[in-house]
This record gives sequence, structure tokens and C-alpha cells, in this order.
Amino acid sequence: MASVFTRIIAGEIPGRIIWEDDQCVAMLDIRPLHSGHCLVIPKQEVDHWVDLDPNLAGHLVKVARNIGEAQQRSLNPVRVGLMIAGFEVPHTHLHVVPMDSMADLDFSQADPNPDRALLDQVAEDLRQALTAMGHGEFVRTQ
Repeated sequence: MASVFTRIIAGEIPGRIIWEDDQCVAMLDIRPLHSGHCLVIPKQEVDHWVDLDPNLAGHLVKVARNIGEAQQRSLNPVRVGLMIAGFEVPHTHLHVVPMDSMADLDFSQADPNPDRALLDQVAEDLRQALTAMGHGEFVRTQ
């Protein structure tokens, strides 16, 4: 059975995808730890990140860095954190989280009902930042 991420990538379920290339997508998390929290997800379903092909793993980190730079530019957090947890969905995904403190990495504090208009605005802001950074060919608009 396809993971929820595979179904989003295939367009079966809506998602706020801001980046797409031949190997991965990046999208806003629907239960953000902090405004602008994104996930970088390989198109290939791999449950545990240690099972990723090393080249794909490197690509995911490179994309996460681009997303983090866009978050820094558009949201101006104190830091941008990068984390791989792997418990929520059995499909590898990197959390790229704008942070003002370590408390912003506490999954028990995730927002279960974020403002949809705010999510849409943040997605658009990140798309604009990525385009300004020269990554327009990978920016995915809804």
C-alpha cells in the first residue's frame, strides 16, 4: 500500500508542495512544529533513512539546505533545524524547521489545526524565496 506521502506526490491527496525535482518533493507539514516547517521527501518509498542510496540521501540534504535558506530569508528564524525522526510515516522524510528555540523541535507541541490561509501564505513566501535564490525550475505551484 502506498504511503500517504506517495499519495500526495501522485496528486491523490492535496499537499502544499513547494519544490519538486526528479528525486524528491518538499512540502509544508500539516502539523507544523513552527510556522514554515517543511518536509523533504524522496519520491522513492524507503522506510528507514539509513536504507537510502547514499546519492539520494545527499540530494535530500542538499534540497533541505535550499529549503532552509528560503525559510531563513522569508521567515527570519533564529535558526533552521534539520531532523530525521521516522516514526510518523513509514516513508523517509527530513524535517526542516524554522526555530526560535530548541522547544520548536518538540513534536508534542505540533499544531494539529494550523490556519490554512497562513499555511498558503507561508508556502507562497517560500516559493518566492526559492525563485529569488535561482531555483525557479524546481518551484511547484499548486
